[in-house]
Amino acid sequence: MSNTETKTAGSPENFSLRKALRKIKKPTLTIGFILINIIVIVITAFSEFGNSENAAKLSEVQMNWWFLIPAAACFLVAITFEIYKYVLMMREAGKKNTKDKTSNIWQVARRTVLLGKYYDNITPAAIGGQPFQIYYMHKNGGMSEGMSTTIPIIGMISNQIGFIIIAVFAFLFGSLSINNAVLMATACFGLIFYAFWPIAIMIATFLPNTTTELINLIVKFLAKIHIVKDKDAAIKKVSTGVNDYAKCVKQILKTPGLFAKTIAISILFHFLVSIIPFFVLTAFGGEVDFLPCLVTTIAVTSAVYFVPTPGNAGAAEGTFFLVFSALSSGYVFWAMLVWRFFSYYVYIITGPIIYLIMHIEKKKRAEIEKATD
Repeated sequence: MSNTETKTAGSPENFSLRKALRKIKKPTLTIGFILINIIVIVITAFSEFGNSENAAKLSEVQMNWWFLIPAAACFLVAITFEIYKYVLMMREAGKKNTKDKTSNIWQVARRTVLLGKYYDNITPAAIGGQPFQIYYMHKNGGMSEGMSTTIPIIGMISNQIGFIIIAVFAFLFGSLSINNAVLMATACFGLIFYAFWPIAIMIATFLPNTTTELINLIVKFLAKIHIVKDKDAAIKKVSTGVNDYAKCVKQILKTPGLFAKTIAISILFHFLVSIIPFFVLTAFGGEVDFLPCLVTTIAVTSAVYFVPTPGNAGAAEGTFFLVFSALSSGYVFWAMLVWRFFSYYVYIITGPIIYLIMHIEKKKRAEIEKATD
């Protein structure tokens, strides 16, 4: 019998081979993931801005670059406040609900927010952000299962409530400056979609038994059509999950002023993001008034919310042309590209960068552990 035949799956030679393959596999997967993201960015950019025959050459564009500084500042301040919102919730949750205290709460909050927005912008209808945030906070943030679920959901609820509040005020006090009934009607329709999840989650929080019964009916139906295999186990899991979730949400809501602060931060976030087009337009020589530009931006944002494409790609460019139409045709391309960077590309660029940093950190920790053994 040959040496090859005598080697079993558990032999030292096979173990060493599997270990070597794992070492190769991990960085390969990371590099592959980054390359996929680069391909997505290139394809999306080409589909959005590929047909730009009428765009002026960049060397010929005359603009006031100084106005891009407040545009960038608005974005940075807005995202910082969004991160701070998660820090506030994590600090409150950390009093009783962390498995172990995180040494860098700002780092966890920053990555939770940025990676959440990354997944929001690469998945249809922005369905990927919260599930990833839940997974990341539980695995990397030291949060309990209940709180790792609650914090991203409260973050999403406050974000949508904040947008609804600023949109209502904008439409009430600035709608007369917008002479586009179709846009305003579509924007109001979009607000219904914004309101759906906050209402549904509040019902699940304060009427957990009713919510459990409704979900049980869905589970029973799925069991009948053989999608769910173990009906009783699924119902038990759902009931436990809903009750735990309701308790965590109530704890956040009972903390004096915490929920109000998250909503206030969300209003500020949306306001800062919504005034970026004004500075971009002004930078490219557009002559627009602040209030009409703000209201139009909020109306368009609301109007494209229910478009089920990653980052509202396609619909966002078409509808936001209403905002940027104040510019000459040659300048519209560059102005919309700058705006799209702040509203979309910055998130899908920072996502892979954060993953690469996490991979390097994990590799360094493994080397330190190996050296101390």
